[in-house]
Amino acid sequence: MTTLSLYVGGALIVCYFGVNAYTGRLGLRAKQDLDRQYAALSAELSQLRAERAEWQHRVKLLKSDSIDPDTLDERARAMLHYLEPREITLMLARP
Repeated sequence: MTTLSLYVGGALIVCYFGVNAYTGRLGLRAKQDLDRQYAALSAELSQLRAERAEWQHRVKLLKSDSIDPDTLDERARAMLHYLEPREITLMLARP
């Protein structure tokens, strides 16, 4: 009976560590969750970098040494909500 209880106790200890190796805070499932989170954040980072590059380009066009008159006119009209009566305005949906 003592031998059987030692085997059962040893099996329970092995099962405990096995379950914790899979589901614990530092286990395999936690690593899979971290990998998924890393992939999502990497995709968001690349999207934000592209958006930042677009904004940097727009700011560069508004600087005084290389100002683009069309961009300046567009921004001024957008900020002032101003249109001439003879103008045609196209509203485009941004994705």
